[in-house]
Amino acid sequence: MQHFPVFVALAGRRVVLSGGGAAALAKLRLLMKTEANLTVFATDPAPEIVDWAAARRLRLVRRDAEPGDALCAVLAYGADEDAARDARFAAIARADGALVNIVDNLQDSQFITPAIVDRDPVTIAIGTEGAAPVLARRIKADLEATLPVGLGTLARLGKAFRKAADALPMGRKRRAFWSDFYFNAGPQALADRGEAGVRASLDALLDTHLNTRTEAGRVAFVGAGPGDPELLTLKARRALDKADVVIHDRLVAPEILELARREADLISAGKEGFGPSMAQGDINALIVQHVQAGAHVVRLKSGDPTVYGRLDEEIGAVEAAGLDWSVVPGITAASAAVARLGQSLTRRGRNSDLRFLTGHDMIGFAEHDWHALARPGTVAAIYMAKRGARFVQGRLLMHGAAADTPVTIVENASRADERIITARLGTLSEDITCAALTGPALLLYGLAPRAAAALPQATRDSLAKEIAL
Repeated sequence: MQHFPVFVALAGRRVVLSGGGAAALAKLRLLMKTEANLTVFATDPAPEIVDWAAARRLRLVRRDAEPGDALCAVLAYGADEDAARDARFAAIARADGALVNIVDNLQDSQFITPAIVDRDPVTIAIGTEGAAPVLARRIKADLEATLPVGLGTLARLGKAFRKAADALPMGRKRRAFWSDFYFNAGPQALADRGEAGVRASLDALLDTHLNTRTEAGRVAFVGAGPGDPELLTLKARRALDKADVVIHDRLVAPEILELARREADLISAGKEGFGPSMAQGDINALIVQHVQAGAHVVRLKSGDPTVYGRLDEEIGAVEAAGLDWSVVPGITAASAAVARLGQSLTRRGRNSDLRFLTGHDMIGFAEHDWHALARPGTVAAIYMAKRGARFVQGRLLMHGAAADTPVTIVENASRADERIITARLGTLSEDITCAALTGPALLLYGLAPRAAAALPQATRDSLAKEIAL
């Protein structure tokens, strides 16, 4: 991020602009929506600028800016549409202490003006670091069509009511009141009875919430999926949006944690095989502690919480404390990994059953029915097998599995840094060592990628272009 988005207070403060043509008009139409004291320097101003000056909406100075003309200005806009004139004005404004923007010149600007959706006092700024103005305009158009015109009215009336709403305790109870107002009672009252109806509804709504018993704490065990935020379920998104506390695994992608409510407490309860970990008993106690304190807790687990997530132990601890809980399933890593291979986990004539295995358990390497797994056509998704690959390989070969049985390793399934490594059972441990895996990896035993899926991404893109041509 090269430009940090901020909203600058301009009420009663100076903003200066140099220019009198089309670029100046475009900027002034935007700036006149603020309460800034505007001064325009232009030798040949457009008629609209002259009219605005006559109406005292801005001050017009019919000459080029000189040193000292930008003193005490917060912002300065160079809109002369001439490189030399803009550079001269920028040097004057910087010397006078103002932040400078040169219209359509990102490189020489100290700040940028984003595309704006105006529902005063609700303002949405859209920036692309100057890389894609067309994209910013498209996003602006989409938001303009989505957000009701009355949103600004609700925000303005809600702002005036904030002191009265302070009668509600901080936290979830107050958030529930404002959520009810902005998304239910407020829009309905505005549609039915206008502003007067909104004011009346606020008093009635506050009385209702003051006399409503605070909802008890609870925990939702939520599947974060394999890593791609777009694979998160809608129910999981809603749970994150309402959570007071998010207790998350080490493997949960940062992009998914970004979706949590900003005010929520994010607590890492990471576990790493053969590495630093939080004890399961401590995680259980942490969940119970926050729920008993009245928080809405999301226990966020990578993949699906019902697959190797020690869900039963955590639910048991919550139930023993007499607390409420729910489970939000997620997409498990095996589903995401096999999708990238272009394969199916089951197929008629090949395998009618499917096995999910773990490479190691609480004691050490996990034992399984190796004889059944070694049968031709068997397919298994093996979790947590990076370090136990040699053990799994040895057991399967010992029980008669063919050395040329395909094994596909998918690292960081569904993420931007995903890798697919093809191997054979006979060379599995060596192939994993050579791959130097650093992220979470899943072994798909008995499956190889389809030919197209096995190609590097650059090659697939090139072939796609050739086909299109």
